[in-house]
Amino acid sequence: MSQYAYANIDDTIVALATPQGVGAIAVIRLSGKDCIALVNKVFKGKDLMRQEPNTIHFGTIRDGEKILDEVLVSLFKAPHSFTKENSVEISCHGSQYIVRQIIQLLIREGARAALPGEFTKRAFANGQFDLAQAEAVADLIHSDSEASHQAALSQMRGGFSNEIKELRQKLIHFASMIELELDFSEEDVEFASRDELKALINRLLEVVNHLIKSFDLGNVIKNGIPTVIAGKPNAGKSTLLNALLNEEKAIVSDIAGTTRDFIEDELHIEGMCFRFIDTAGLRHTEDKVEAIGVERTQEKMKDASLIIYLFDLVEDSVSEILQEVNKLENLGKPFVPVGNKIDAASPAVIDQLQGSEHSWQFISADKGTNIEQLKAELVSQVNLPEFKTGDTIVTNIRHYESLVKTREALHDVLNGIGLQVTGDFLAMDIRQSLHHLGEITGEITTDDLLSNIFSSFCIGK
Repeated sequence: MSQYAYANIDDTIVALATPQGVGAIAVIRLSGKDCIALVNKVFKGKDLMRQEPNTIHFGTIRDGEKILDEVLVSLFKAPHSFTKENSVEISCHGSQYIVRQIIQLLIREGARAALPGEFTKRAFANGQFDLAQAEAVADLIHSDSEASHQAALSQMRGGFSNEIKELRQKLIHFASMIELELDFSEEDVEFASRDELKALINRLLEVVNHLIKSFDLGNVIKNGIPTVIAGKPNAGKSTLLNALLNEEKAIVSDIAGTTRDFIEDELHIEGMCFRFIDTAGLRHTEDKVEAIGVERTQEKMKDASLIIYLFDLVEDSVSEILQEVNKLENLGKPFVPVGNKIDAASPAVIDQLQGSEHSWQFISADKGTNIEQLKAELVSQVNLPEFKTGDTIVTNIRHYESLVKTREALHDVLNGIGLQVTGDFLAMDIRQSLHHLGEITGEITTDDLLSNIFSSFCIGK
């Protein structure tokens, strides 16, 4: 059984809200109806029970006569707090010893250690926001790029939830009309026009399909874009990785086959997180270790969201290059063909490649020529402008799965209308659609689902 099953929602909970480790300031958070009275017992300064909400007070935290630290205490009174309960935040010095002593003191005075995500779980339970918005809190904390921050913030502020709730409300109306028909089944009346219901289901399917389709983009926004740098040995892959990162991350050598395993690092470009993977050169080799590296490169290319394929404009012939591009097309992955060593290449080779159907990038990885243009091309490959239009983006796998189930149930409704099934069967399929939409925002939920979601949060949030 989940630890949440034993958690009393009337308890005063306490946790460190700032990251573990030594810092100038640490914030200890408490929530619960008795938390202000509890802190007041160990706080030496103004009587906190007599103070106005949303105020900050200077004083000391004392264990008996022993001063643990000088602190600032922020007061929040229900319902005007994150959890919609009485809440206190103690800002103390960032010593791990001080933090530990204060939390232990508060626990001795009657608080208990908060479970992971329990503050946010209480906020959800108290109606501060719905389940999708609660999950966005965790995404916002872990966002490490402009795009992931925008997506999480939009979801937390209700953009995604509002769209789902609107869909649900329209379905509820028709479901109620069909349920009403069942009460008058003997009189053969029709309160819900089947043509209007069919038109509504088709409109809902358009929105649901759009949201499902957005998950591919949402997934890379949230987790970063796995981008493989591939090519033959000595094409300049490691040099390109270093040029993109502007640091000496990978070993560069004239000896072919230097990179035998993959090297990974991240770079943020125009708000998007790219996870670059430098791989072993692709060639037939008798060296067993290098052969393993080549095999791993091929696996990484299959799993990648984007491939940068590097060609040596000096060593490779145009026919060899175009033959390799045809192989890349068969992978079915977005790829950017890149000609390296432009400073030493024949203009005729460049002209021939520019005349082909692909959008070529010509660079000198060693000298850093045209690296910024290459970055711009990478961004265009993942449709960042589409995201910036403000469309709702699905970034959560749980939401995606519920939308897929919703789509299946809506198709069942359409099939039922086409087969002219009775209202009780239509009502059943509509209720199934409502159930899956309700799972996203929390109208339909279980204790196991909530425990699974909030247990993945950090303690103190």
